[in-house]
Amino acid sequence: MSVGLLLVAWELYANHSGIKPTVLPAPSRVFEQAILNREALVDNAIPTIRATLLGFACSLSAAFALSILVDFFRPLRRALFPVFIVSQTLPLVAIAPLVVLWFGFGLAPKIMLVALVTFFPMLVALVQGYEATEVEIGQMLRTMGAGRWRVFVLARLPSALPYFFAGLRISITYAVVGAIFAEYAGAAKGLGIYMLNAKNNFRPDLVLAAVAVSAGLTLGLFGLTVLLQRIAMPWERAGREPPGTGPRE
Repeated sequence: MSVGLLLVAWELYANHSGIKPTVLPAPSRVFEQAILNREALVDNAIPTIRATLLGFACSLSAAFALSILVDFFRPLRRALFPVFIVSQTLPLVAIAPLVVLWFGFGLAPKIMLVALVTFFPMLVALVQGYEATEVEIGQMLRTMGAGRWRVFVLARLPSALPYFFAGLRISITYAVVGAIFAEYAGAAKGLGIYMLNAKNNFRPDLVLAAVAVSAGLTLGLFGLTVLLQRIAMPWERAGREPPGTGPRE
């Protein structure tokens, strides 16, 4: 409802304040131009979606693999985490042109930049999730003859799922932004380059139309993570405790 009120206020202000459409177009104009230019928007959205999904898949795979290594070999945590933390301090606006310069204008630099901005939250969430496993559960499994890997699969991994999906929801909101930033730095197609061209042509209505498309993509991916969580964690809907955890005081 708040979004609707904001759009109404924006529409009234843009139509009755005397401000020029080249400065602040009304939402109705943005919607109209989005419909008129839908083919161009879809054509540019496809490369952005491709870079987002591939980059996020690489990031997810790397975060999961490294989280397992860190959980099994604790010294790796002290050795690698400072490097990962430093990687998150690098400003994307500065690193994106360098990555494009080093790796060209193809898909690879976009995948790398998406992975860079989405990797760390998922890694930290998984590692913290493993640590949240009830000690008694692991001890019980070991007394029953379970090895370290079996304890990980039966106890530590299920207990990490809520943390993992929390990190996943955070990361997915950055994924589309990372892809668009990479396109800003250098691309032939994509929502980022579409926004840049529209800005250079003094078309804020088209810029905002592309922003709306990118926001829609982000919301769609966020909703997909919520759906995946419901599928992967059916005990949440049943109001039960997840495997590998017990009641907390």
